[in-house]
Amino acid sequence: MSTGHHPTQPGKSINRRAFLAGASAISFQVMSSRAVKSYAANAKIKLGLIGCGGRGVWISRLFQKHGGYEITAAADYFDDRVSNYGDLFDIPTANRFTGLSGYKRLLEKKLVDAIAIETPPYFHPAQAAAGVEAGVHVYVAKPIAVDVPGCFSIEESGKRATAQNLCFLVDFQTRANPLYQEALKRVREGALGEFAFGESTYHAGNPWADQVQYMKADPKNPANRLRAWGLDKNLSGDIITEQNIHTLDVASWIMDQPPLQAFGSCGHKVRDDGGDCHDSFLCVFQYPNDVGISFSSRQFEGYESPGGIKNRMYGSKGVIETEYGGDVRIRGENPYAGGNTGNIFTDGVITNIATFHQSLLEGDYANPTVAPSVRSNLVTILGRTAAYRNDAVRWDNLLKDTSRVEPNFQGLKD
Repeated sequence: MSTGHHPTQPGKSINRRAFLAGASAISFQVMSSRAVKSYAANAKIKLGLIGCGGRGVWISRLFQKHGGYEITAAADYFDDRVSNYGDLFDIPTANRFTGLSGYKRLLEKKLVDAIAIETPPYFHPAQAAAGVEAGVHVYVAKPIAVDVPGCFSIEESGKRATAQNLCFLVDFQTRANPLYQEALKRVREGALGEFAFGESTYHAGNPWADQVQYMKADPKNPANRLRAWGLDKNLSGDIITEQNIHTLDVASWIMDQPPLQAFGSCGHKVRDDGGDCHDSFLCVFQYPNDVGISFSSRQFEGYESPGGIKNRMYGSKGVIETEYGGDVRIRGENPYAGGNTGNIFTDGVITNIATFHQSLLEGDYANPTVAPSVRSNLVTILGRTAAYRNDAVRWDNLLKDTSRVEPNFQGLKD
């Protein structure tokens, strides 16, 4: 299992297994997390990887390149994935765990100081909560959950982590980028004046082509659906939550408050993939002071239509424009030239991995990524709910939703 499929930049295809070469790792001393906060840069964190699919392998190489981690255990539902992963990273057979509860057995063995969660989003809340309960630090991919109770579970896990002197980081790449950070700082300082309206888009091809074979072979088979989780709306949260959260997180970052309501529509009209996820969404989010943000997304070939992850917010004094892997700038009375965010997909993860390690060593348990990630995830669920219903849904009503998304795991091994 793996999660957090990479964003697709216009005209580019990012290799999930590619990574930037880092500086040569210096020699580190392995020690438990209980002792880490008493030491400086000579600490090496024992890491367990949960979710050994493509992104799990890719991000594990980045953890290795950092030099401050030792990958000591792994868990995934599928035997073949854990076996391949374990061979790649020299993990003892006894430290490889399979089944739906494999992550629990990994934690029970007390083999790690920290876990990185790279499973389908449905599993993130339970796995993160188990990590905190076991007293380990948690690094979790976006999105954090597929339903409202799951979002609140992550929020609670983040609070418990802080109370227990544990680090808890949600891996959003844009929030780790200096150009985005500086532009948003200027927006906070009034560079745009009074907000008028905004635009948020995520147009990309189908990132799940390699999963179609499993879904079409036997779509009612729970194991096949688990392999093809990106095409299963219960496991992934649908495209608006699983992938489009990147652009809606930027919109939420700009607004710095939740919307009042949303309305929208969605469809599955282009892709022939055997799954139940939609391939397009169109929503409008209404914020206080009559500020609206239009949002659209697709996961199919757009032909000559420009793709990418883009945001704009227009104000009385200017406009901010951002693009994931493109330029970030502010035009108007208070201009900011900004620059190109380059390979933000990889660079952002490298920064987050380094931040996670530094927070561990310095005993910084503020965990600032949790609250904004919860809000952004809830924004995607608000838009998704409105689109499913083809009706307006209010934020305050959404927060009362206690219904849980429940995939079919009948017949799968525990």
